[in-house]
Amino acid sequence: MTELIDLGKYGTRFTEDPYPVYAELRALGPVHRVRLPPPDAHHETWLVVGYEEARAALADPRLAKDGQKIGVTFLDEQLIGKYLLVADPPQHTRLRKLIAGEFTARRVEALRPRVQAIADALLDDMLPVGRADLVESYAYPLPLTVICELLGVPPLDRAAFRALSTEAVAPSSAESEHSAFVELAAYLTDLIEDKRCAGPVDDLLGDLIRATTEDGDQLSAQELRGMAFVLLIAGHETTVNLISGGVHALLTHPGQLTALRADMTLLDGAVEEMLRYEGPVENATFRFAAEPLDIAGTAVASGDPVMIGLAAADRDGGRYPTPDRFDIRRDARGHVAFGHGIHYCLGAPLARLEARVALRSLLERCPDLALDGPPGARLPGMLMRGVRSLPVRW
Repeated sequence: MTELIDLGKYGTRFTEDPYPVYAELRALGPVHRVRLPPPDAHHETWLVVGYEEARAALADPRLAKDGQKIGVTFLDEQLIGKYLLVADPPQHTRLRKLIAGEFTARRVEALRPRVQAIADALLDDMLPVGRADLVESYAYPLPLTVICELLGVPPLDRAAFRALSTEAVAPSSAESEHSAFVELAAYLTDLIEDKRCAGPVDDLLGDLIRATTEDGDQLSAQELRGMAFVLLIAGHETTVNLISGGVHALLTHPGQLTALRADMTLLDGAVEEMLRYEGPVENATFRFAAEPLDIAGTAVASGDPVMIGLAAADRDGGRYPTPDRFDIRRDARGHVAFGHGIHYCLGAPLARLEARVALRSLLERCPDLALDGPPGARLPGMLMRGVRSLPVRW
């Protein structure tokens, strides 16, 4: 019988730095049966911690994202509706086709001047003070402003939206999570209806309302709400952690920071290493075995949940030598921070653009940037990898 490993027994050690635990597990094998730590200690799942095994599992069609196939419906799906992360082909193929054209490299590159202007304005406000919480003053408002402008969320709504969004991806309790999803569903329903009534509007949500494929397919009202939800949430929560985690990695590795300052052509590679070394998504959202299958010699029964460790896979020494070393000159290509297969992150080009602009602007305008105390608390749960605050000075 497979041993059940209780991740909760590691306590705060696991929350603060899960990588040694993942390394211990990987030394024993690439797949383990685990009980999740609080606040999700009621969940048991298979956890994939090896790079090759994770990459294969991410692309395995036998691992379904639609829990309804095995009789499971999650809170977000109940309240928001079907969206990309909880859909399988052919539904996933259809939904992705209706949005993919908005996130091509060319369309994203056209956003660069606006992303730069937002970064500059935030730094203009921040720099005269001499110190700040980087999350609050820069890493959070930059991608939040970009995605809200892109989708047409009114400026007055953004502070409230941010609070709901954070509670949805890193809930402090089951009650607050439920409340956040109820409020998000109501808000998005009203936002979409307002745009319908206003007639043609020049933003992404307006485009999605009007979007029609060659065969006349359109998104239903529920699908529109689900699409708006995943674009708004995934469109900024992950990039917040990429920017703040990347800055923290640089400030705690002064040799790497010096090398980047001396040669900004290293920036693109540095962002890829940040994604590999401390990616913003620790584990992919649940998949379910649609049939009995074997993962690296481990028998997984039909209906079993499977969690794929993105952070664990990207620290696998079999794929990346000296994996716990942060090295901006490393060839980090092939990392799975954005996933792999048909669910590969649609917003990856936008996240990369935002991170590159944010980091370059910050380093160029703050030549003596330094930490101003320890980072704040880690986000709870095993989905997001990030901190609530990052004190810096210059």
